[in-house]
Amino acid sequence: MKKKRSRLIFRTVVLLLLASAIIFSIFSKDKVKVLAVGDKAPDFELVDSKGNKHRLSDYAGEGVFLNFWGTWCPPCKREMPYIEDQYKSFADKGVHVLSVNIGESNLKVDTFSQQYGLTFPIVIDKTKDVRDLYNIVPLPTTFLIDKDGKITKIITTEMTEEEIISYMESIQP
Repeated sequence: MKKKRSRLIFRTVVLLLLASAIIFSIFSKDKVKVLAVGDKAPDFELVDSKGNKHRLSDYAGEGVFLNFWGTWCPPCKREMPYIEDQYKSFADKGVHVLSVNIGESNLKVDTFSQQYGLTFPIVIDKTKDVRDLYNIVPLPTTFLIDKDGKITKIITTEMTEEEIISYMESIQP
């Protein structure tokens, strides 16, 4: 009888602790605004592996193809050559690629960039603050931003070259 009572007390305490933890996690989190089409894209400043600063607001009045990715991500690896090809085609048309790597080392990003022959700006979100600001969950995720700084589309899947061309055309000023 004593063992049953002890087990009941132990289980009750564990259950109360779990319930408290769940309630705490639900109510203690800062409410992060989920970005949607039509919202103004939040400005940020990040640094590339060479120490150059890049701000989203530097591209005001132009279209921005804002791509979040990781070197370990197979879909990211497949779409990078397409993004590079279209970056070259659309750079003179007012559409810019700004690529945000999520938290990896300069060496990994530089090695990846050289391996794929990437020439567009790649910044590294070492603190993952921009990832959180944009609520990035799957990689790759791409935001299409028009000349007014408004988000026109959010893509959370791998893109084909034809889709990339269409997306870049849609944000061309």
